[in-house]
Amino acid sequence: MKKQLYLLLLLSTAVFAQQKQVVTSIDTIKNKIGAEFKLSIKTTVDTSSKVIFPNLKNLGALEVIQSYPIDTVKMDGRYELIKKYGLTQFDSGRYVVPSIKIFINSKPFFTDSLLVEVANVQVDTLKQKMYDIKDIAPADNSIGDWWKYLLIVALIGGIGACIYWFIKKRQEKKLHKEIYKTPIERATSLLDSLEKKELWQKGEVKAYYSELTDIARNYIEEAIEIPAMESTTSELILGLRAASVKKKMTLSKEIIENLERVLKQADLVKFAKSKPLDFEITEDRNKIQKAILTLDSSIPLEVPEAEETLLNEAQRQKQIQIQLRKQRNKRILTASAIVLFLLAATTIFFIVTKGFSYVKDNIIGHPTKELLEGEWVKSEYGNPGIIIETPKVLKRIDLTKTLPKNGMALIKEMQSFVYGSVLDRFYVMVSTLKFKAETQIDLAKSMDGILQSLESQGAQNMIVKQEEFETKEGVKGIKAYGTFSQVDGGDATGVKMYYEAVLFSQEGGLQQILLFHEEGDTYGNEISERVLNSVELKQASK
Repeated sequence: MKKQLYLLLLLSTAVFAQQKQVVTSIDTIKNKIGAEFKLSIKTTVDTSSKVIFPNLKNLGALEVIQSYPIDTVKMDGRYELIKKYGLTQFDSGRYVVPSIKIFINSKPFFTDSLLVEVANVQVDTLKQKMYDIKDIAPADNSIGDWWKYLLIVALIGGIGACIYWFIKKRQEKKLHKEIYKTPIERATSLLDSLEKKELWQKGEVKAYYSELTDIARNYIEEAIEIPAMESTTSELILGLRAASVKKKMTLSKEIIENLERVLKQADLVKFAKSKPLDFEITEDRNKIQKAILTLDSSIPLEVPEAEETLLNEAQRQKQIQIQLRKQRNKRILTASAIVLFLLAATTIFFIVTKGFSYVKDNIIGHPTKELLEGEWVKSEYGNPGIIIETPKVLKRIDLTKTLPKNGMALIKEMQSFVYGSVLDRFYVMVSTLKFKAETQIDLAKSMDGILQSLESQGAQNMIVKQEEFETKEGVKGIKAYGTFSQVDGGDATGVKMYYEAVLFSQEGGLQQILLFHEEGDTYGNEISERVLNSVELKQASK
């Protein structure tokens, strides 16, 4: 929909239609629920012309129940083609029959849109026995809402599992530190645990060698203080040789070679998918155990020299910093987990007790809720003046340049004020208009023109209901309300909107108020009700 849409509404009764090649008619504009409207489309063409009428299942909010064959009449060397569609609707109200596109020699032509009314079937209460209205029965949502409870249980279970895993891991680390006070004790215990798993006996040779070498590397890193876990096999052996010289360790060449052989064997198993024999696996395990024990016994116990003392002190300080950093990270992680748990638990509590909409509107936010609860403004707009209260000040817009010249020739003065845009989920417009000559204005026909213009500018599947409207001062007008589909860009389905249009007439002038918001928006309903209840009208000035 475009900006000129709403001013065209006010001029719809004053703009003259051009003669068209396609003529649209309907057998009746008022019918009962379920009765058939016959829509006729007539065109006159040359005998060589090709005309294509569309196959339709629905036409706006009306259902196409019958597509009649094309009647062909030959007149003076030309063909008169008449195509009829049978339409119906099973809900009372006023409906727009939208334009239909037909093709004549591949060129598109559009039919006129029409407004029809579907009336309720009158019931003879003298013959038909009447019954009291039944009380409202609460809907059984126990089946429909099962997914909400399942989601809540899953969230609580997931949060509980994360907290359990975190606490368990922390306890295991504390337990290892308490039980294994020295690196050799830890390495010996882990070797025994590895044998009890019987991994290679079960065919998990790769996993066995991975754990076996990790035990050796961890021991070397802790006891001899070289970065064994991050080094390749060659780098580890070089570092071990250098450390043995520096620390004056009495290591035999055989021990280092055996350790290197096992580490290389493990690399082949892990990366080249090598499969050693059973006796080789046993020998490798024994070599690792012997290497660890020999390394531990070869570490000197005497007091290190001054230079080495400084180096060890620097390493100790570095280890302290690492431990402090780890403890700080653990505290942050624990605090974050607690905060997330509390937030999740609070959110779940409010979803269960208040509902998801309450949480969404009050925590995430809702645009029309913010408008409703904000500071409202009461002001006068246009001439003849409309005094109205709105959530925000309406801004003046000049749309006279967008109107056709034949329409502008009839207008003396026109003013329009809006909040939002026609693509927003909430929109308010106030328009006033004065004609140059005194004109008797039929509000019902003007409102029909408004609705037809809405449909022609993109409002689809429009449902219309009408009633009288009266201000607090007793000024009467006409009100139309209902729903339509607002199409956004490439979204073919669109968004369903609820609208209210109020129209008043004074001598030489029209006053219009238009509001719409997304259907089902309770805050939008409250805003619309408050706006319309605040309407006051002023007499037109000369």
